Amino acid sequence: MNMSWEKLQNGSDIRGVALEGVEGESVNLTPAVAEALGKAFVKWLKDFSHQTEVSVSVGTDSRISGPIIKNAFIKGLSESGAKVFDCGLASTPAMFMTTVSGERSTTAGVMITASHLPFNRNGLKFFTNQGGLDKKDITEILRIAEDSDDATEDSASPVKSWNFIDEYSSFLVNYIRDKANIQTNFTQPLQGLKIIVDAGNGAGGFFASKVLDQLGADTTGSQFLNPDGSFPNHVPNPEDKDAMQSICDAVIREKADLGVIFDTDVDRSAIVDVKGNPVNRNALIAMISAVILREHPGSTIVTDSITSEGLTHFIEDLKGKHHRFQRGYKNVINEAMRLNKVGEESWLAIETSGHAALKENHFLDDGAYLVAKLLVEMAKLNVKGRALTDLIEKLEQPYQSKEFRFNVLEDDFGKYGKQVITELENKVLQQEGWEMVSPNYEGLRVRCTSSNEKGWFLLRMSLHDPVMPLNIESDIEGGAEVIEAKLKKLLEDFNGLKTDVLES
Repeated sequence: MNMSWEKLQNGSDIRGVALEGVEGESVNLTPAVAEALGKAFVKWLKDFSHQTEVSVSVGTDSRISGPIIKNAFIKGLSESGAKVFDCGLASTPAMFMTTVSGERSTTAGVMITASHLPFNRNGLKFFTNQGGLDKKDITEILRIAEDSDDATEDSASPVKSWNFIDEYSSFLVNYIRDKANIQTNFTQPLQGLKIIVDAGNGAGGFFASKVLDQLGADTTGSQFLNPDGSFPNHVPNPEDKDAMQSICDAVIREKADLGVIFDTDVDRSAIVDVKGNPVNRNALIAMISAVILREHPGSTIVTDSITSEGLTHFIEDLKGKHHRFQRGYKNVINEAMRLNKVGEESWLAIETSGHAALKENHFLDDGAYLVAKLLVEMAKLNVKGRALTDLIEKLEQPYQSKEFRFNVLEDDFGKYGKQVITELENKVLQQEGWEMVSPNYEGLRVRCTSSNEKGWFLLRMSLHDPVMPLNIESDIEGGAEVIEAKLKKLLEDFNGLKTDVLES
């Protein structure tokens, strides 16, 4: 097959263009490619598991191209001798759970999804019972696909249907009942609470009917629960401003006690409080950290690099340790797992994007499990006449927060980005009131201590794209603009960096 296989790799996932319709984006994730990936995955899986017979569960989100890609991928699996379970519409976390589901557990689970990306994209996420595959594993699978001779077994294995999302939903329901342990109403601990869900027409609509309704919550007013891969209402992404505004407005309109929003494949989530205020990014991290640190005092909370200073103070005030690491949910998860291996207890790895992975849940980034854990707290607090947001009443929020994305114009954008970081670091050292933050694991993080700044900034390379994101926060009015203006001047000599997005 004449194609550039390496272009399908997106970190620890495979992603590509599956549909025509966007100018300049040619289809490279075709049914033929998906079939080849199925065959390659079986070869990789047999080597990984040291088994001659393997089983694979496959699910998909609501994307238009999902059934076509799934069927082709399953064909490749089946013709290579794997025992295959078709799980239909599912969530990414559910597909991992098929690998640890007891007697019926599969050797691997695969989710057909491209998360929050546009309708024309699709991709694959791979799991074994040890968690999601790493970047090096995806590289190897793509190499096998490229070198494949298309040989198959003499006869294809039969494909069985498995409606696993019902089992997964029951797991969440039982978890909330057991942990909330409301003696007066054990089976319906959310009775009397109105909780609405925004699934963004992705795969998360099940959470309203199969989880919340079973627990006694009133879910009337939930929106965009029906799967629709054209995403007609808003991008299914808790980081998207329009998506968050939609669920915030819905909470006010419906007079709900809580709003819940998922991304397309339900590995990310955020919530909205009774007043219609979003609880995402630093606030969401603080809220789940408060729960974790009560259950596991002194635990290290691993986050990505763009979290605020206020979050650090919040975690430390609760006697925890904030370990600010790198962007990329796999980076954060792997770092938490590494810390546990060397004896530093870490029970939570979480990105500001809404990816949250808990040690108690196999370090699986699961948006539905995160919400379930918070619902347990909500049920307990509700009995006492208190609100979920009471957990974060002492969180210091920045007065200003800005984010910019600079396009890198050089062909070797990675090399140029490193050059920018190195040269800017030398300039920073000459600025009065600016000091390097240490330890720092990504890009250039600088604390700005002058009386008219009182904040920080982080400049880093994007994980995959020719882009350098810049985050600025300040605790005073106008402070972010002062930092921004100084940075604009310091960056003006970098001709390979498009900085005209800076406002000052």
